[in-house]
Amino acid sequence: MITFAKRNIKELVRDPVKVVFCLILPLFLLVIFQQFNIPALEYKINYFTPSIILFSYSFLSLFVAQLISEDRSTLLLTRLFISPMKSIDYILGYTIALIPLALIQSIIFFTVGILFFNLSLSISIIYSILILIPVSILFISMGILIGCISKSTQAPAIGSLIMQVVAFTSGMWFSIDMVGNVYKIICKVLPFSHALDLIRNVLNNNGNIFIQLLVVLVYTILMFVLATFIFNKKKISDNK
Repeated sequence: MITFAKRNIKELVRDPVKVVFCLILPLFLLVIFQQFNIPALEYKINYFTPSIILFSYSFLSLFVAQLISEDRSTLLLTRLFISPMKSIDYILGYTIALIPLALIQSIIFFTVGILFFNLSLSISIIYSILILIPVSILFISMGILIGCISKSTQAPAIGSLIMQVVAFTSGMWFSIDMVGNVYKIICKVLPFSHALDLIRNVLNNNGNIFIQLLVVLVYTILMFVLATFIFNKKKISDNK
């Protein structure tokens, strides 16, 4: 499983386009929006940095979806299925490969915020990085699920759609309180606004995070279990 995870890391980082979209583009947005000095709370550095991290995680979903769909289309997974690894081992192999990359993203964005935009250096940043681990697993699991149900030509489109859903239902660009009640209910049913509020509240020591953490954990577990189940089904069907 560890060998498989190392292979997945190499596949992800050797493509410079993935590095650009996972790191450079979100970092550019972080820098450029801070130059605008927008008065809205969502664009203050201690609120906008979590938004950019969440935005960068949506790229992880896209790229892991592409990786799995390509592995399926090239029959790599079909050949690997003769190994003694179980479905959960494959899922963990993809997940373990992505978690370090997610943490690196978080550390880079927090570091830029501290060095250049007066983000306060405090123990809350350490707590935020730790709380980002289940959030990153949520996005990785979504990517695995997309990769299992889509072809290599479909994964980028579905992944891009998910990115838009994350962007417009999390509250990263605008407060969801500004929109209508139906839209707000949809945002609250989905996990992304809870994930963003969780990171923001931990970073800013704002209130009780129990409900937000519970929602994120429930969705993360559901996505991980569903991804494992679908992967096992595809493992059987792809071998026929």
